[in-house]
Amino acid sequence: MRSRPGPGWALRRRRNRNVRTVRSRPGDRRSHLGRGRPDVRLIGPARTAWVLTDGKAGDEAPCLGVAEALGCRIETRRVAPRAPFALLMPWGPPDPGERSDRPGSPLAPPLPDLVIASGRRAIPYVRAIRRASRGRTFTVILKDPRTGPASADLIWVPEHDRLRGRNVIVTLTAPHRLSAARLVAARAVPDPRLAGLGRPRVAVLVGGDSRHHRFTPEDVGRLRAGLDSLVQEGAALMITASRRTPPGLRLALAELAGRGGHFLWDGTGDNPYVALLALAEAVVVTADSTNMVGEAAATGAPVLVFEPSGGHPKVSSYLEGLRRHGAVRPFRGRLEAFRYEPLDTTPEIAMAVAREMELREAMLRIGRPEHEWPPLT
Repeated sequence: MRSRPGPGWALRRRRNRNVRTVRSRPGDRRSHLGRGRPDVRLIGPARTAWVLTDGKAGDEAPCLGVAEALGCRIETRRVAPRAPFALLMPWGPPDPGERSDRPGSPLAPPLPDLVIASGRRAIPYVRAIRRASRGRTFTVILKDPRTGPASADLIWVPEHDRLRGRNVIVTLTAPHRLSAARLVAARAVPDPRLAGLGRPRVAVLVGGDSRHHRFTPEDVGRLRAGLDSLVQEGAALMITASRRTPPGLRLALAELAGRGGHFLWDGTGDNPYVALLALAEAVVVTADSTNMVGEAAATGAPVLVFEPSGGHPKVSSYLEGLRRHGAVRPFRGRLEAFRYEPLDTTPEIAMAVAREMELREAMLRIGRPEHEWPPLT
């Protein structure tokens, strides 16, 4: 690493600009996303990274995806603030009971080189780390922290979020752990629970009730009827549900899988999520989880989206972006064949983190004050 930015710095910054906002156009197949890991030097195993969340899978998994792409040593730290502190987040302070000198504190030293955080409860802890490290720990927040761009050194948001700023990265899909290498490995050595299924194999990723979506009895009936049509066509279903899946829908899925020739993960044994997607020739996914939809779009297999009742303009905008890319279509109870470039923004986000960390370290070594640092865009 050079002690100061050299003549090539401006070129690197211009290239990085291409990473920050990824806009798909109808029919455009030139996107560099999903074409493998970029040939760049990332931060490597000599550096430490904390993945900081409250433990929600939808927050922790994207952070782990970025950290794994960077190749650093990862520590998972989970915050568990009590009331009333949790109610005040992300604007309030961390829970004093989780100060760095308390047993089991998520802030226990030594502080890392990098923090990757997500979720409103983690935001006050990110601020505390920035203060304690005096800016030496590079901080990254995934998703809009609701406290403005100054909340971290680097922030990632999806296109459908409004937050923008000099330190904000914008991509169509979220980072995840479903790398091309993991998919290839899962295909090379198929999960024995799935290897004997007939074809075509269809992964069915079912979420459940959320802040913006509800599975009404009519929705359950529609989804069951659509999946039953696939079964009648000879498809083998590989089904996974979530903790949010309503009991009525879970029973309907179990009934379908119980006919034989299908698979439903009941929570026992290893989670076959990666194997399901790796072996799928098509994916049916419910729209209540944008993370699941994005992960499905990393496979290159046709993604058919079932939308339950409710919705939100941001979710609609997200799905429209994926439709423009050619990755998703509505689920109409039948399989559809189409091709698209697999979407994986995780490597690009990791590249941006590595480059900005390198720049930060160079600026600190030469004693440049923060207000003199070059802009990120």
